[in-house]
Amino acid sequence: MDKLRSMEVFTRVVEHGSLTAAADALGLSPPAVVRALAALELALGTRLLHRTTRRQSLSDEGREYYARCKRVLAEVEEADALLSSRRTAPRGRLRVTAPVMYGRLHVAPVITVFAARHPQVEVELLLLDRVVDLVEEGIDAAVRIGQLPDSTLVARRLGETRRVLCGTPDFIARTGLPQAPADLAHTPAILFSGLSPNDEWVFAGKTPLRVPVRPRLRSNQIDVAIDACLAGLGLAQFLSYQVEPLITAGKLVRVLDSHAPAALPIHIVYPSARLLSANLRALLELFERP
Repeated sequence: MDKLRSMEVFTRVVEHGSLTAAADALGLSPPAVVRALAALELALGTRLLHRTTRRQSLSDEGREYYARCKRVLAEVEEADALLSSRRTAPRGRLRVTAPVMYGRLHVAPVITVFAARHPQVEVELLLLDRVVDLVEEGIDAAVRIGQLPDSTLVARRLGETRRVLCGTPDFIARTGLPQAPADLAHTPAILFSGLSPNDEWVFAGKTPLRVPVRPRLRSNQIDVAIDACLAGLGLAQFLSYQVEPLITAGKLVRVLDSHAPAALPIHIVYPSARLLSANLRALLELFERP
């Protein structure tokens, strides 16, 4: 490293035309530049520069050595750049998990763009309606919906979603429109266990109001619960992104919307920000773009 530094000092002196200008460019003192140049000439056993108080010029040996130094330093810079690009360019493997329906609608498109942009990365997207231990299961990042418990995971907010109670217009016409959460005690209910694992629905209150319901059908698959709701079997509580197109199309109707609880945050979480991999950094950049 000392030899390379001395070679750099020498080339800067030649290119800047003076010891003082080279010292400024290198962030060194002029005496330090003089010492480095003298040490290099001593090690080589030849004079590289002819110096007077007014001017300097290359010796024959110095001219040849300068050309060699430029090539060596250029190769060193190229090697550094190559390693840096390998360190910063996404490559290898990336494993991401997300809730099934949200993952299919909103995460999978981002993953597809990521895979197209970074062909050196093998990407695996796991859609699971359960909380995954990232470290134990070898997952790089997870998209999670809801309040996050305190943990060592790093979280970046992606957005939010709300709970929506809904049913078909025909079902509501048959059974009547509930006016308050208490009216749901005898209303047929369809439960998606991923959102309502305890046979209850959550509504707004000073503290979240949890209302026990009578499930007519319960499923751990969101598509099954939505289909049952569309078939008019009962009311169901979903997250807004799961049923918004159906509500917009008039196939489902919001119920007790004024009692809807606070929005749930959506985050992407990962084990540590101290040594963020190039793969994860590139993925986060895609998620953060509008």
